[in-house]
Amino acid sequence: IPVFILAGLLVHCVFLVSIFDIYFSSPLVHGMTPQQTPLPPPAKRLVLFVADGLRADSLYELNSNNTPQAPYLRGILENNGSWGISHTRVPTESRPGHVALIAGFYEDVSAVAKGWKENPVEFDSVFNESKYTWSWGSPDILPMFAKGATGDHVYTFCYAAESEDFGAQDAAKLDMWVFDRVKSFFNSSRSNQTLFSALNEEKVVLFLHLLGIDTNGHAHRPNSREYKENIKKVDEGVKEIASMIDNFYGNDGKTAFILTSDHGMTDWGSHGAGHPSETLTPLIVWGAGVNYPQKVTSQFFEDNFLKEWKLENFKRLDVNQADIAPLMASLIGVPFPLNSVGTLPLEYLNNSAHFKAESMFTNAVQILEQFKVKMSQKKETTLSFLFTPFKPLSDSEQINFLKKTRLYIQQQKFDEAVSLCKTLINLALEGLSYYHTYDRLFLGLSIAMGFVGWTTYVILVIIKTHTNLTKTVQTNNKESTVLFYSFAFVGMIIAFFLLIQTCPWTYYVYCLLPVPVWYAVVRELPVIQDLATNLMSPHIGQSIGFLLVCTLGIEILVFSFFYRSTLTIGLLVFAGWPVITQLWVQAKTTALIWTLLCVLLAIFPLMPVVGREPNIPLVIATGLLTFLISCFSLSSLCKSENKYRSNEDLKVRFYQMLSIALSTYVVSSTHDSLKNKQGLPVLNQIISWMTLVSSSVLPLLSPTFLFQRLFSILLSLMSTYLLLSTGYEALFPLVLSGLMFVWINMEQEALQHYGLSFKPKLAVFNFAYATDITQFRQLHLDDVRRSFFFVFFIVTAFFGTGNIASINSFDPASVYCFLTVFSPFMMGGLLVLKVVIPFVLVSCAFEAVQVTTQLSSKSLFLIVLVISDIMALHFFFLVKDYGSWLDIGTSISHYVLVMSLTIFMMLMNGLAQLLTAKRLELPRRTKHHST
Repeated sequence: IPVFILAGLLVHCVFLVSIFDIYFSSPLVHGMTPQQTPLPPPAKRLVLFVADGLRADSLYELNSNNTPQAPYLRGILENNGSWGISHTRVPTESRPGHVALIAGFYEDVSAVAKGWKENPVEFDSVFNESKYTWSWGSPDILPMFAKGATGDHVYTFCYAAESEDFGAQDAAKLDMWVFDRVKSFFNSSRSNQTLFSALNEEKVVLFLHLLGIDTNGHAHRPNSREYKENIKKVDEGVKEIASMIDNFYGNDGKTAFILTSDHGMTDWGSHGAGHPSETLTPLIVWGAGVNYPQKVTSQFFEDNFLKEWKLENFKRLDVNQADIAPLMASLIGVPFPLNSVGTLPLEYLNNSAHFKAESMFTNAVQILEQFKVKMSQKKETTLSFLFTPFKPLSDSEQINFLKKTRLYIQQQKFDEAVSLCKTLINLALEGLSYYHTYDRLFLGLSIAMGFVGWTTYVILVIIKTHTNLTKTVQTNNKESTVLFYSFAFVGMIIAFFLLIQTCPWTYYVYCLLPVPVWYAVVRELPVIQDLATNLMSPHIGQSIGFLLVCTLGIEILVFSFFYRSTLTIGLLVFAGWPVITQLWVQAKTTALIWTLLCVLLAIFPLMPVVGREPNIPLVIATGLLTFLISCFSLSSLCKSENKYRSNEDLKVRFYQMLSIALSTYVVSSTHDSLKNKQGLPVLNQIISWMTLVSSSVLPLLSPTFLFQRLFSILLSLMSTYLLLSTGYEALFPLVLSGLMFVWINMEQEALQHYGLSFKPKLAVFNFAYATDITQFRQLHLDDVRRSFFFVFFIVTAFFGTGNIASINSFDPASVYCFLTVFSPFMMGGLLVLKVVIPFVLVSCAFEAVQVTTQLSSKSLFLIVLVISDIMALHFFFLVKDYGSWLDIGTSISHYVLVMSLTIFMMLMNGLAQLLTAKRLELPRRTKHHST
């Protein structure tokens, strides 16, 4: 079996890594030549303000008394410049947003693994192409553009990372810091000759990154007074900086200004997903080379924003976020960033038609360059007779397009030239995507073959070793030798083909993996024949029925990943399980409680995702409820006979009750304190961390009797979970564990119902002695249902209170009891802990079910493996690499989740065994008399 486990881990790791290779390799190519517009640019310098986390509606809408939120910027928009909405792509995080703004491409998924920090791939940016860039702001953003730049002409000035505190007095001081530094920088340049002359050069960029709005939005929500005040402060700051810069250069009219945002924010203060409030950001451009406001009588947009904002008469020019990079490049006359996929928004430019046509032509050639590099890369690694080029942009077509456009420009037919360039840009982008996904079908089929083979093999192993459906069959040596050589031959042919085409080594792994897997399956052919005869004879109807039920169950699980409410349907079916199988006849009370708890738990997946509306009173009520339940159990423990308890056990139980009470207090006082802007009290923080540490140790001190130990685990985990809760989810582990307790009892009844075993007395059942039971029994069809229940409960534990998107755009409020200073890894870790707690409860209950029904964990584990692999195959084909980033991220997470389900269950199984069976003995001072 160790060989089997190793093979399984290897196969799963290959399956897991494969999607990143097949769907998410980096689309960036290198080796293009820079393209620059030959005509002189309108501006010498550009000032870019990025107000992090600023929503379009927050900036443009009017206050209740019809005054603008940002008077200065509103004035610019109505009198001096052009405006619109910049549509960002998901993930709406700071790093991808800035990369789109400044480098002109949407960060590829391969950056996910790098946590959006530093440069996962080298890329070119407007800053890199400029003569000098000075930037001020957050240490999370600025360094990545300086690091990627060639030479040292990109200068950064950052504040300390500790300043980004969500619980702080006022985050607007981050923006004040930036404005003050810029002012003192310009003042100091008057006495510094080298700096003064550098500032007076052409192609200069000044970048002000303003993080205050984002921090205030996280801490207080975008509809708060703090967020709106911060917008006013930014408006005043922009006004001061703009007038100071104009004065510094003697109003020479050669400065262009751009104000925009990297992403928006939801009403509940998160970003990362694809809600319009996160993807719609403002864009206001004014100064040198920029169009004045264009008055219009009517304009059509699908949204009703123009009316709300009272801007119906000013032409709204919408762009995609990546279009801002070519706009900046065109304004100051630097080469377009090499990897940019943006299209120059001509309506923003106040320039000759000739300049516009030339700029557009440069843009088209720059994107076509990327296409050419991509095509030549693909051509080199494919056999000539297997290579199918992208038809609409064959070499002759390309030359044709470029010649036509040049001719139009010479004949001064500028509009025709521009529209031809736009067609060329769209074709080149399509072609880039075509070559990027060139090998996808072939690799996908290889992996699918491996999946199906592996799952078949696991099913055969289960049937051969854990059931008595098949007789042992002798193998024929001669046949197996022939088999081995024929499979080896197939493998060599595949390897030879890959070798000729100089494919990357990962391709060998994906294409050769199905060979040994299917060899293992075909070797078990006698078992398959034996099984077929066994199933065909008397029970053909039963077998088909069983298969249909299994398929339906797995499909319900797959659906629940997309629609949480599917879990409700599943749980309601579970509620009727005792009735369907006639179990309720022999255990009426247990069955009734089971049905009630299933219905209660079924409510959770119908609730909105966690974290939208904090409901602290509910968390406190849950804490009190848990405390009452533990009091009740403590009194029953005291009344119980002496031989099952000692005073130490009562002490441990008492400590746990104390920590529940403390957690409840900490939650209420911390949230009050933050509400009054007093920050996080140190005492509360100490208690929180101590509770977290003790919750992993306390259960190990409690007795190992079945229900006592499980209840102890629940209390410890519950005290930590309360600290991490902000709403109704606090009730979830309580209801879930209640159902788990009843499940253990129900499985006992099921065992008796099928006449499989005697009924051990659960109250005195001891985990410590359970592990050395050797009389494991063979598998029964009912055990497949047991495993399915387990997988279903694990999925419910995950999706009961939220979904993947809600974790992606998590609400920092849930970790405020532990820390308020921004620290992504610490916050992420605590959030993962919150997600894992319900898993641990389910795993411990399943451990109890395994032990009390005398099943080897190995055989159940194999059934779980089959279920999760069949689900994973579904998700492999549902992985997306297009659409909003939320869809992409969710589809990856689904696949990764199910793939790691088995590995995760191994870990959980180990953890559950440790939590249930291990006992730490405290040093005893008194003589111990319980026998």
